[in-house]
Amino acid sequence: MVAKVFIDGEAGTTGLQIRERLGRRRDIELLTVPSELRKDLGARAERLNAADVAILCLPDDAARESVSLIENATTRVIDASSAHRTAPDWDYGFPEMTPEQADRIAASRRVSNPGCYPQGVIACVRPLIEAGLLPADFPVTVNAISGYSGGGRQLIETYEADGAQNPAFLPYALGFRHKHLPEMTRYSGVSSTPIFVPAVGNYAQGMVTMVPLRLEGLERAASGEEIHACLTERYASMKGSFVDVAPFVHADRVPELDPETFNGTNRMRLHVFASQDRAQAVLVAVYDNLGKGASGAAVQNLNLMLGVDAAESLAA
Repeated sequence: MVAKVFIDGEAGTTGLQIRERLGRRRDIELLTVPSELRKDLGARAERLNAADVAILCLPDDAARESVSLIENATTRVIDASSAHRTAPDWDYGFPEMTPEQADRIAASRRVSNPGCYPQGVIACVRPLIEAGLLPADFPVTVNAISGYSGGGRQLIETYEADGAQNPAFLPYALGFRHKHLPEMTRYSGVSSTPIFVPAVGNYAQGMVTMVPLRLEGLERAASGEEIHACLTERYASMKGSFVDVAPFVHADRVPELDPETFNGTNRMRLHVFASQDRAQAVLVAVYDNLGKGASGAAVQNLNLMLGVDAAESLAA
């Protein structure tokens, strides 16, 4: 059976990449709207209601509008905006979040594609809280860097126009109101909002999220080996996981922490670094903000919803 898929907002960065990934699929018919009708509600509504799955690559308000245009009980939705990421009647589209999450997504009618930054944090922190190695009230701090493609069309145009004149490292969201914080808090399992310091790098795509842990105040500080074993077991036992864990090493520098390491793939790799005598650790996730962080995640979710191999159309 050929599934009809409509990408609402296919002209944006995420939409274009999803279309590129799906373009050669024989099990999918891509529904399209002529460029001159992309803002026409009637034309969009027609495609939305004709689709088996609609993928929304739109600003938040436009995504909510698209959902309101669906008048049937059959069109399933993957929303790549942040409009529904903490909505109670939507399933969070990070299949590796828990051992059961992929099955939830496969059966869901409404899936909210995750933000790029939260996935790395959730992948690192949630298993440790569920295993009792970190308490839920642990004060989590996140430092991260992403390529400028994560900032949308305007930022992309600015960076591509200015080239080498752009700052190599530019922290932002210093008002502590980044739009990814609600989902980062809810799905990582922490009881209070993390301190989150993201930055834009002068390169197109790829990202690193880092979670430093000061463990000395805990009743029993987990060792680096214990943290590493917990994460390794979690993802090695998960069928179809695109998340894996690098070997546990003691090193001052690791070349694989280059944020561009997994560009063009749906891979996420976690690293654990720790000092037992200082009771400190750093958890690091490396992945593509446009791959696992956006379009790759959407295609992985689509595959689950269509009941095909989760890796279809995805480079691992």
